[in-house]
Amino acid sequence: MTTYAIGDVQGCYDSLRRLLDKLTFDPSTDCVWFAGDIINRGPQSLETLRFIISLGNSARTILGNHECHFLASARGHKTPYKTDTFQDIINANNASELIDWLRTRPFLYQDASLGYSMVHAGLPPQWSLADAKQYAKELQGVFRSDAIDDFLAVMYGNEPTKWNAALSGNERLRFMINCFTRLRFMTHKGELELKEKHTPSVKTEHLTPWFKMPARKTASDKILFGHWSTLGLNRQNNTICLDTGCLWGGQLSALKLDGSEEVISLNCEQSLAPS
Repeated sequence: MTTYAIGDVQGCYDSLRRLLDKLTFDPSTDCVWFAGDIINRGPQSLETLRFIISLGNSARTILGNHECHFLASARGHKTPYKTDTFQDIINANNASELIDWLRTRPFLYQDASLGYSMVHAGLPPQWSLADAKQYAKELQGVFRSDAIDDFLAVMYGNEPTKWNAALSGNERLRFMINCFTRLRFMTHKGELELKEKHTPSVKTEHLTPWFKMPARKTASDKILFGHWSTLGLNRQNNTICLDTGCLWGGQLSALKLDGSEEVISLNCEQSLAPS
């Protein structure tokens, strides 16, 4: 049995199938983790979602910002952007089942026996891994409950920017979801900076990638993440970025979680201008 972790697919179904063929992936014995953003912006969101669901227990999928945006749009709390490509899911004859499957996915996945945890975007330095697991479970509980619509209606926003355990209500939930699904940079004061998308090489001096923050409580935990296509495959500070820009004419990559951490990649056909 081999376990793989794959970065942002974003509806690039053909590339995903070719990569799994290259891995000789066998769902009866192997397992694949998806780091979120499995849908949207690419050409085949519906096919991608249905295929990943069909893998059953041989797939582990967490929510990314594109899944959260889809849920807000599908449930009537957000007007889709012109660049969104998930209308085929909303129009599907089993749309309610697909939506329910997505809203029950976690925001963090861990396999202690393999020694890896996975989030879509990042974790603030104030959180230990135990904290992150607790907050992911708290957020997941909202998405699985009738309270989901109340939160989706106010989910968008960049505030609050700094963690405080006393945060409550929607402000608490918004900080959590922004970390799990949107985080790249932080200020030197430990605040979220959610607008900057470039590589660290072109960042402004007051910003630091979340995985390089001083006194990060998860520094001893191996964490996998996606979300940062301009960063690409990156191994630093006990973290591995798996988003190699498939949607942007880059590659789709899989990481072997067998101790070797071998990376298997292939070039993708889809190419969009970064935005």
